[in-house]
Amino acid sequence: MDHKLLAYRLEGLGVQPTADSTTQLEDIISQVIGVLSVVAVIWFAFQVIFAGYAYMSSQGDKTKLETARKRLTQGILGLVISLIAIFLAALIATLAGFDGIFDLNQQFSNMGL
Repeated sequence: MDHKLLAYRLEGLGVQPTADSTTQLEDIISQVIGVLSVVAVIWFAFQVIFAGYAYMSSQGDKTKLETARKRLTQGILGLVISLIAIFLAALIATLAGFDGIFDLNQQFSNMGL
């Protein structure tokens, strides 16, 4: 994978990155974004499930119904926001030339799993 933007060297004062350091930084950022995205989607999915259970077990109590409804709304909204953020991050990464930022097989193999 050739990144023309990252192939240039800084001259003069400062750090002069090499291809290895930029690739490592790209891998670290990609791993962090990928893992946090998966964790966010799982977290909000559990929130929706627990809110649904609270809604069913409220037994007609208005305060419990309202609490469960708010929790369900917040869980669904959080899930939608997480999915939109994943989509936008993937779009920006693709436009910037970073392919495979959400490739989970690659992420797990890079982590040694």
